[in-house]
Amino acid sequence: MASITIRNIDETLKRKLRLQSAQHGCSMEAEVRNILRQTLLQSEAPSDFADRIHKRFAGLYTESLPIPVRQDVRTPPSQRKMRRLLLLP
Repeated sequence: MASITIRNIDETLKRKLRLQSAQHGCSMEAEVRNILRQTLLQSEAPSDFADRIHKRFAGLYTESLPIPVRQDVRTPPSQRKMRRLLLLP
């Protein structure tokens, strides 16, 4: 396997990486590998927006969600009323 060296990492970024790797129970090196793998594999996901939305919500059972009753559309205010509201001459 290949290896890389990353220099000049901001201390705040390094501290966050250390904390995140500890939360995940792995080394900082393994955490960086996981982050790189997840980020780069996501870029191979379908670029079609509809496919991404479908994939994102594929596990949800949307058939059981209630559909709200539609309300009538209100009548828009007249131009005269809008001018009064906006204090226009």
